Amino acid sequence: MKKEDAREREESIKRNQYLEGLKKYREQGITILIDGEELPEEDWSKIFEVREDDCFYMADYIPDEKTGKLQEIRFDKIYNR
Repeated sequence: MKKEDAREREESIKRNQYLEGLKKYREQGITILIDGEELPEEDWSKIFEVREDDCFYMADYIPDEKTGKLQEIRFDKIYNR
């Protein structure tokens, strides 16, 4: 097996694990927002894309101000300039 294939497979496994973690958060009532919207799970993989305009997604973990518990996870585009 080529190193590139192994690396791609490893990255795919990590992405899937991350997405499964997001699903668990959502099941606990934590809102997952991408570009300010609650998107269907099948669209969540877009957070891993690096686009032609050299932007990528960055997560912000937003606590509830009263309890300090996690309330939202927001993914917004960040432009690398």
